Amino acid sequence: MNAPFGRVVTAMVTPFAADGSVDLALAGRLADHLVSHGSDGVLVCGTTGESPTLSWEEEHRLFAAVKEAIDGRAQLIAGSGSNCTAEAVEATRAAAALGADAALVVVPYYNKPPQEGLEAHFRAVAEAAPQLPLMLYNIPGRTACSLAPDTVVRLLDLPNVVSFKAASGTTEEVSQLRLLCGDRLAIYSGDDALTLPMLAVGAVGVVSVASHVAGPQIRAMIQSFLAGDAAGALALHEQLLPLCKALFCTTNPIPVKAALEISGWPVGAPRLPLLSADTDVRQRLISVLAALRPT
Repeated sequence: MNAPFGRVVTAMVTPFAADGSVDLALAGRLADHLVSHGSDGVLVCGTTGESPTLSWEEEHRLFAAVKEAIDGRAQLIAGSGSNCTAEAVEATRAAAALGADAALVVVPYYNKPPQEGLEAHFRAVAEAAPQLPLMLYNIPGRTACSLAPDTVVRLLDLPNVVSFKAASGTTEEVSQLRLLCGDRLAIYSGDDALTLPMLAVGAVGVVSVASHVAGPQIRAMIQSFLAGDAAGALALHEQLLPLCKALFCTTNPIPVKAALEISGWPVGAPRLPLLSADTDVRQRLISVLAALRPT
């Protein structure tokens, strides 16, 4: 199955300096590290990148810094979604102008549009940047709204709607999308713990948080599955599961920022209203990171 953004896309954190400003230099170094450790793509300014607390100017500077750092060795996917269609249109146009390889466009949050409104929203965004491939992002636990498979299939008449990030917490969504869309839509798991189950029902890869600290292991799991080594893939899935659970024991990206700090990456605390990880979360992360076996 076609995987337009590779098998492992890391939803990268946004590093902050001690004064709370975006640390662009560290963002570049981290992106370079991720690409060197298994990532085919780097997603900037998604949920894990704290997009709700970034200004558009900060996001554009991050796009440019990461693009320069990865220098064509991986794809840059720019988070450009909004619950305001006009803002999402402008942000997606800006991402294209800044040289992004694709854009991640989240289902509009809070205002809970009907399916017809969701279709109109994504059409407007896709038509505003027709040469930029789009990954639609369904995460109803955060948006209070879900993009139905019937709506997705109608959007496939737009040539740049090529991918879907499935973060509803169920493999059934992947199965329904496969039944309706087949190979016309590349589905990526949006939940690290469900990557292997979603691969089994037709996903092509993962947009991962855990790949910040376990990129080679996640890549090895996917490659084992694709090579027909079900037992090897399952063994890696089971090895990774405690880490995946720990990284979502409280609101993302609180744990992954702590895991990076523990691993020697001073990415700073999340911006308010999120907080730094507490002692219990940090101890749990220290334990699972110590138990993680290299590939």
